[in-house]
Amino acid sequence: MQQDAVRPDPAAAGGRGGRRDRTYGWADPTSTAAAARELAGAAFFEALVRGALPAPPIASTLDFDLVSVEPGRVVFAITPAEFHYNPIGSVHGGVAATLCDSACGCAVHSMLPAGAWYVSQDLSVKFLRGITASTGRLECEGTVLHLGGRTALAQARLTGQDGRLYAYATSSCLIFRPEPAGQQAR
Repeated sequence: MQQDAVRPDPAAAGGRGGRRDRTYGWADPTSTAAAARELAGAAFFEALVRGALPAPPIASTLDFDLVSVEPGRVVFAITPAEFHYNPIGSVHGGVAATLCDSACGCAVHSMLPAGAWYVSQDLSVKFLRGITASTGRLECEGTVLHLGGRTALAQARLTGQDGRLYAYATSSCLIFRPEPAGQQAR
C-alpha cells in the first residue's frame, strides 16, 4: 500500500518547499515468476488481474495496474503523480517507456504456451505530449502485431481519458519456447 505525505522541511530543495515522502510495499516476486513458467500466458495474466497472484514489484514502484487481458492484448493504467517527475517538473519519459515496454511484452506473453518466455529485444518510444500530475489517468494498451516461432512484434499506445495519444511504442521480443518432449539436448 502506498502512502504519500507532505511535511515541511525548510532544508529540502535549498529551502524552497516541503519534502514529500512515499512508502510502498511489494510481495515476494518468486511465486509470480514461478507461475509465469507454469501457466499459459493468458491464464497467468488473468490470475494477476483477479489478484490470485501478486503484482510484480515494478508495478508497486511506479504505482500502475494491469486492468485487463485477452490473448494478444493487455491494458495497464496509471495516474501520474509528483513522484514520477523529472527535474523539469513533468513525468519522466522512463515512466511512459516502462509502461509501453510492459504492455508490449505482456501482450506477447499473453499468447505464449506454458513454459515459454520472452525478452524484449528493442523498444522504440515516441513521446507525443507532456505528462504531469494534472493529466489524469492514462491507459497503456499493448497489442501483438506478429507472433512468430522465435520473435514477436508488438505495439503500445499510452492514451488519456479523452482519447489523446501521449506516447506510442513498438517492441520486438525474442521468444524462448520449451523443447518438445524427446527433442531435448543430449
